[in-house]
Amino acid sequence: MMRSPCLLVAAAVGLLCCGASPTWAGAPSDQLQVQVNRVLKILEDPELKKESRLRERRTAIRQVASEIFDFTEITRRSLARHWQARTPQEQEEFVGLFGGLLEQSYISKIEAYSGEKIAFLGEATESDVAVVRTRIVTKQGTEIPIDYRMRQASGRWLAYDVSIEGISLIGNYRTQFDRVIQKSSYQELVRALRAKQDERLAADAGRRDRRPEASAGEPAASRARRPQSP
Repeated sequence: MMRSPCLLVAAAVGLLCCGASPTWAGAPSDQLQVQVNRVLKILEDPELKKESRLRERRTAIRQVASEIFDFTEITRRSLARHWQARTPQEQEEFVGLFGGLLEQSYISKIEAYSGEKIAFLGEATESDVAVVRTRIVTKQGTEIPIDYRMRQASGRWLAYDVSIEGISLIGNYRTQFDRVIQKSSYQELVRALRAKQDERLAADAGRRDRRPEASAGEPAASRARRPQSP
């Protein structure tokens, strides 16, 4: 069910490439670039590249991710009409569960960054919302348009949606979530997300057990992929 993290592949790469354009101006993009530079420093830190520092590295990236993305807003919009039907406790639980999965996807894709480039096409701001338009250029020359939809909250600009080639992250999840709830139940959706989270945690634990310290400096070979439909 969860194929939408593919959208975060390009989103993560796009954010990492932002440091290549110091002339990009505007309040939303300025704040975004500050956070991007923090991520780059984490990834470039030779000590944090060591496999023995994996947990520390990911904790640092997760902290920055929480200052880039509004995971509560992403979750609310993804559940759409089903959000209001949930109790405050259920809402809090779902934000933690779904937001955690998004963070895990974001972190894993960021760690696979391999130097893709990006062109900055501008931004449009209206009141407390903004759209930042970019285009990734892969090493094969493929161009992938990416729009970041952002909202201002407590003096900060946070991304609440990412559109890759016209495919919306929250629109993609909204369709999947609604399908599961209509076909089965909200409880089944929660069970599916928990199973996915357990799978990711087990995979990370296995990686820590298998990989030797000497492999910590190996360059990542993954490339940004086009988003897939659910």
